[in-house]
Amino acid sequence: MTVTTIDRPDDPRIAAFRDIRERDLTGREGLFIAEGAVIVRQLASSHALAGPRSLLLAANRVEAMRDVIEGLEGRAPVYAAEQGVLDAIAGFALHRGILGLGQRPPRHGMQAVVPSEAAPALVLAASGIGNHDNMGGLFRNAAGFGADAVVLDERCCDPFYRKAIRVSAGAVLRTPTAYAGSAGAMVEGLMDQGFEVVALTPTGGEPLSEMIAAPRTAVLVGSEGPGLERRVIERCRAVSIPMAADFDSLNVATAAALALHHVAAERSRSPDR
Repeated sequence: MTVTTIDRPDDPRIAAFRDIRERDLTGREGLFIAEGAVIVRQLASSHALAGPRSLLLAANRVEAMRDVIEGLEGRAPVYAAEQGVLDAIAGFALHRGILGLGQRPPRHGMQAVVPSEAAPALVLAASGIGNHDNMGGLFRNAAGFGADAVVLDERCCDPFYRKAIRVSAGAVLRTPTAYAGSAGAMVEGLMDQGFEVVALTPTGGEPLSEMIAAPRTAVLVGSEGPGLERRVIERCRAVSIPMAADFDSLNVATAAALALHHVAAERSRSPDR
């Protein structure tokens, strides 16, 4: 097990880990930071679509990550530092003590990511999601309910932002993701590939509990507050989650989870769907 000790925060070998909060807000040149044991294990696993570039660990966490370190032998260097040095590198008190540097996968369009038109499929599509907690929650739900892919329009925030990855429990690193243009273009592209696009909106006339999903279903969600554009909703099957009389709607990740669970449950009862 090869681990290189770092004793200075300015060591050039760990430059990519330095001041990681600020790096989240600037250009990252296709790299991202994974934080915590669960996320770093996802990054190092065979399921990851992203590639590990290096690890930086607190010295007292090395033994707990032995299996990961041994699995990365020859693939990515592993560095360790005492807690004070690690905190100085990161720019804040890094209680988890485990960081990974990853190379994000190439950006793909829908045709390269979603299953072929001959196959049943479930896709989560998102428009205008600007909150990284919500983005991470959407990916976690997509992975948890077996969605085949996530599709994002041009107004969505970056799912490889450190907090989005953390909230997703690493699902961002292993979920096939497609990047579309406008919301309208995304909907048209999904329809061209045989999907029925189900728009979740409080104005939808069809309750989610009564919806029978098509074999190829794309669940579409929009940003909290503005929601989906009316012209986009009109191109889709508009479905609502009924609320109590004095309440408007759910958090977008929660609403997506309910819809994905509903469709996934139908798929499990009818495998050909």
